[in-house]
Amino acid sequence: MNLEMLIHDFTNRLGGEEGIMTFFAPGRVNLIGEHTDYNGGHVFPCALSFGTYAVARKRNDTKLRLFSKNFEDFGTVEVDISSLSYNDANDWANYPIGMVKVFRDAGYRIESGFDVLYDGNIPNGAGLSSSASIELVTSVLLKSLYNLDIDMIEMVKMSQRAENQFVGVNCGIMDQFASGMGKKDHAMLLDTNTLKYAYVPIKTKGITIVIANTNKRRSLAGSKYNERRSECENALQALQQELEISSLGDLTEERFDGYKHLIQSEIEQRRAKHAVYENQRTLKAVNALNAGNIQLFGELMNASHISLRDDYEVTGIELDTLVEAAWENGAIGSRMTGAGFGGCTVSLVHEEKVHKFIENVGKIYEEKIGYKADFYVVAIGDGARQI
Repeated sequence: MNLEMLIHDFTNRLGGEEGIMTFFAPGRVNLIGEHTDYNGGHVFPCALSFGTYAVARKRNDTKLRLFSKNFEDFGTVEVDISSLSYNDANDWANYPIGMVKVFRDAGYRIESGFDVLYDGNIPNGAGLSSSASIELVTSVLLKSLYNLDIDMIEMVKMSQRAENQFVGVNCGIMDQFASGMGKKDHAMLLDTNTLKYAYVPIKTKGITIVIANTNKRRSLAGSKYNERRSECENALQALQQELEISSLGDLTEERFDGYKHLIQSEIEQRRAKHAVYENQRTLKAVNALNAGNIQLFGELMNASHISLRDDYEVTGIELDTLVEAAWENGAIGSRMTGAGFGGCTVSLVHEEKVHKFIENVGKIYEEKIGYKADFYVVAIGDGARQI
């Protein structure tokens, strides 16, 4: 991303150069631990080297002027900080507007407005957390513009709150946490129940992370996501008849298998099984990585996808085609990542095989699905910051 060009675009659209500051927040990919974050389990995401950039400047009045190069057709969205509310007409701008409202509601002194231009290089709708990166880049710009005394964990929580309460998406905290707390060349093992976390170095010399985007718009993801959440909540309530647990993440596989008969619904039993087994898989995968056993890590990624396909039923033909083609073409491990029903897969591939891998998997996918997938060879980067 060319920052000079962004500053030039900012001055063209929003006026003079004085007082301009620049910020960045990354997208994320989750290596393993899917649909565990709202079940009190562990996740293992990392921040990516691409994300959302923001060029901003404080104003003397109470106006917010927001423009995104990713949504140029919307033009500049203007609102006043004294009356911030969700408005469908504001589309993408509801994310940063929500951040300002959440900060102000929490008592942070933001008494004047600002001008901001956003530009992101995260593929829209790919499930790599463009929304979390907009929230986090807005958080760091608010902190800097208004000299706020707030730490990153608090900004992560505020970003989740904006998405849950202002935008109305009932997401867990993983996306915001990965974007805010990312560390170069490390993934994060996060316990979503306690927010305890540990950085784990990704010492994968000669191994590359390849993300493949199905290019299927995820029309089902939102409704099915809420459906899965309620199925897991029902399963948890059934287990709590005899078990003192606060979440599915509290259970080992053995304990779950001993009590799963309490869950009357066969479907809800399978949903809960995924949540329990996936949480344990994530812990095993991190142990494997720490022991330098990348092969086992890959096998656990594969098992994760099978569970998401068969027990959680959130994959679909596009994701399954990409993953199966990856398995056939030498991936160490491959799985869907994100909410499912489209979006992306993540694969670990030997460096020298990447070109051939992308070529072969892309060909299989296009022949079967009828349109192309996009591939990204990614690096693991740092979290949200002023630049």
